[in-house]
Amino acid sequence: MSISIAIHGGAGTMRAADMTPAMTDARHAGLRAALRAGWAVLAAGGAALDAVSAAVCALEDDPLFNAGHGAVLTDAGTIEMDAGIMNGADRRAGAVAGICGPRNPVLAARAVMETTPHLLMIGAGAHAVARDAGLMFMPDAYFETPNRRAALEREMARRAAGAPDTRSDADRHGTVGAVARDAGGHLAAATSTGGMTGKRSGRVGDTPVIGAGTYADDVCAVSCTGTGEVFIRYTAAAEIAARIRYKGEAIGQAAGDVVEELAGHGGDGGLIALGRAGEPALPFNSSGMYRGYVDAEGRLCTAIHREAFRYG
Repeated sequence: MSISIAIHGGAGTMRAADMTPAMTDARHAGLRAALRAGWAVLAAGGAALDAVSAAVCALEDDPLFNAGHGAVLTDAGTIEMDAGIMNGADRRAGAVAGICGPRNPVLAARAVMETTPHLLMIGAGAHAVARDAGLMFMPDAYFETPNRRAALEREMARRAAGAPDTRSDADRHGTVGAVARDAGGHLAAATSTGGMTGKRSGRVGDTPVIGAGTYADDVCAVSCTGTGEVFIRYTAAAEIAARIRYKGEAIGQAAGDVVEELAGHGGDGGLIALGRAGEPALPFNSSGMYRGYVDAEGRLCTAIHREAFRYG
């Protein structure tokens, strides 16, 4: 049975006109590194759950994406990260919210799933689970980057002046995620985020909400990115699974239609999804979405805006 993986680095892309060739190349390189990390697991016969963990960890470690090292800041100048992971074969899931400490929040979410009877944990309690699991912790300064601090300062100045919000998607939000199918036919999904620049401290988006920003079962695996409050209200990820299961829709139709409908409710963003056979769908309604997948020929395919995929 075929293996498959798709990833995203968030619908929080920079405007195409603002990106130099070097900036574009760096983001493609980050996406390819994450694809390689996940694909290596699958190619060695590993589980989909391990593949999405590896891919998301690679994106969390890359400061160009809004998760882990490089996460955005709250209105209080702090970093509060969320993550979720789900195993489609048995619907086990784990999630964390409002954390800063574990180097890879997605592994903290997995620790909740694998070492506790709970699904979603927050703050200090989530930190305790991560420590008990032996996860690596980093000081707060590790997660912050100069670009994210500057973005917060610009946003707070805009709010103070009462100016209209003309920020790019990159300055407003962003998320990373992965979906995979292993040789046993099992699906998994994982998502991680720093949230929205200047979000109110304590805000939690769709990423750790199973069925909204992250979901996997026996018919599909989904990881979302965008306006979290809308994705939660319309249970975006689970809605795709329901349309496949009960209406018999193909993954491309179900995923594309949900993203289009979310736009009508103020849900800016996109998602990545794999169907039962591992077929990918990567729709978005925003100006762009950092995204990639491995095609049937084993090529790494990555894109940022609405241009053709790069093959590597």
